[in-house]
Amino acid sequence: MQTEHIIETAHALADAARGAVLPFFRAAGLAADNKLAGSGFDPVTEGDRAVERVMRELLTKLRPGDSILGEEFGLTKGTSGLTWVLDPIDGTRGFLSGTPTWGVLIAVSDENGPIYGIVDQPYIGERFEGGLGRAEVNGPLGKHPLETRGNGPLSEAILFTTFPEVGEDWEGAAFKAVSSQVKLTRYGMDCYAYALLAAGQIDLVIEAGLNSYDIQAPIAVIEAAGGIVTDWQGGKVHDGGRVLAAAGAEQHAAALAILSTYS
Repeated sequence: MQTEHIIETAHALADAARGAVLPFFRAAGLAADNKLAGSGFDPVTEGDRAVERVMRELLTKLRPGDSILGEEFGLTKGTSGLTWVLDPIDGTRGFLSGTPTWGVLIAVSDENGPIYGIVDQPYIGERFEGGLGRAEVNGPLGKHPLETRGNGPLSEAILFTTFPEVGEDWEGAAFKAVSSQVKLTRYGMDCYAYALLAAGQIDLVIEAGLNSYDIQAPIAVIEAAGGIVTDWQGGKVHDGGRVLAAAGAEQHAAALAILSTYS
């Protein structure tokens, strides 16, 4: 499988993505198209498209046999059995707002799900990686191993999600049922919340309506750091859907016991 080449390629993609995306961040007049066309607001910018183009071009040179699945340009099939799952800007709403909580997501997946992932925040220069024997963060505070908090009671947990409404009404009610039991709930962090979980800062992330490119890199990073990522029934979630990420088995089981009664 050429583990080192996969890791080197992933970092080359993340480096290229940083160079492509930063000229767009906080740029005057940055415009966004709405993917939902009047039924809500799901923005995409030229930055999203430019970053994915750069990563795809690099992959065709470095790993021509691999498949590519990206948010903006869909699936390009390969022959190797490996798929690169790319989200060029996860958290475009935050990107448009100028907050440094968006990220570039890069995952490598086989038939069983993600085996390696990177969550990269280009503006603050912080990169989280996990899988294939790696679990570390490299950023302004230096390079450190990634390790989740481990087990803890739900009553002491810190919980994150991106949108206060979470999803449909019943999904929001399920989230609120968990939120009512934890110590602290925070909102709006997109992929950065998953990175914080892997880094041992928080205990839970609960979300709904995700796609594979939203969650595969976080899965790889969190699992490498000792955490757990499932759907709301405790099953695999690498294809997207409703996500429960936890720092330890105790928090996961307690949150799952609540969420599973709604789903």
